[in-house]
Amino acid sequence: MIKKIIAVCIISSLIIACKKEGNKGIIKADSANTEILADNGAIDSTIAYNTDINGKKSVKTDYVYRATDKSLVKVVFNYDPKNRTVSITNNKKTFVLEKSEAKVNETIYKKDDMTATVKGDSLIIHQGNNIIELERTKI
Repeated sequence: MIKKIIAVCIISSLIIACKKEGNKGIIKADSANTEILADNGAIDSTIAYNTDINGKKSVKTDYVYRATDKSLVKVVFNYDPKNRTVSITNNKKTFVLEKSEAKVNETIYKKDDMTATVKGDSLIIHQGNNIIELERTKI
């Protein structure tokens, strides 16, 4: 009986020790550099990053932009390497444009006759003869 109790205690302590140890290999892999590169291999400066208290960077994808007429526009960037897009939503309409070109300080998205150029905090949309200038808000 005492041998069974001792065996149970040893097994329990091993299980608890394993759980405390965690899966450190995965944590280390997650802390890898997440900076996104432009087509020329330099860091794409049009992409903003959040940095947590441990210094880990993550991509911020969701912004509110303000047009020159003061209307607000929701802009969502998808940085998936296989499908980089920008979604622009205003007045319950959403336009999704695919990335066509990226430079260090500029990224261009296109679909049909619509082109969106991102430079720093500005987003300039060309659609036919219309030019819409947007500035990223600090909301």
